[in-house]
Amino acid sequence: MSTEPAATDRNAAEVLLRAVAFAAERHRGQRRKGAEASPYINHPIAVAATLASVAGVRDLDVLVAALLHDTVEDTETTADELEATFGRRVRQLVEEVTDDKSLAKDERKRRQAEHAPDLSQGAKLIKLADLAANVTDLTVRPPKDWSLERKRDYLDWEERVAAGCRGLNAALDAHLDSAVAKAREALYPRAR
Repeated sequence: MSTEPAATDRNAAEVLLRAVAFAAERHRGQRRKGAEASPYINHPIAVAATLASVAGVRDLDVLVAALLHDTVEDTETTADELEATFGRRVRQLVEEVTDDKSLAKDERKRRQAEHAPDLSQGAKLIKLADLAANVTDLTVRPPKDWSLERKRDYLDWEERVAAGCRGLNAALDAHLDSAVAKAREALYPRAR
C-alpha cells in the first residue's frame, strides 16, 4: 500500500500553497486595523480555513479565491493576473467580492448589500466567511480608532450584506450567527 497522497490531493495542496504564498507576497507589509496590527495575511487564511473547517467546502477554486479575495481590492494585483495564475473561475469569484475603490465608501457599502443576493454560490460562501472573520475581529481585535457608533454601524451593515448570502450552508450561517451574537453582546451590553 502506497503512502503517497493521490495525485489530485497533491495537486490541490500545491495550488492552495501557491495561493497562500501569492496572497502573502501581495499583502506583504499590510496590517489589519486592530490595535495589535496583525499581519494582513492572517485574514484571508482565516476566511479560507473557515470555509474548509466550518462549512466543509472542498471546491478548490472557492478556497483559492478565499485566499485571494482581497488581492485585487487592496493590492496592485490585477484580475488578469489572477486568471493567468489561478484560472478564470478564481478570477470571477474574486471579482464578485471585490469593491470598486473608485466609488465613495458609502456607495460601495450600499452596493455590496444590494448585490449580495446576485452573487454566485461560491462568492456567497466567501462573503459569509469574510463577514464572520470581520465580525470576530470587530469584537476580539477591534480597530483602535473606531468609535462605538462606527462599530455598531459596521455590524448593522454586515448583517444586511449577510442576509443576501445566507441559506447555502447551515454550518456557515450558524458560525456567522455566533460571531454576530458575540459582537452584539459586546457592542450593546445590557444594563446590570
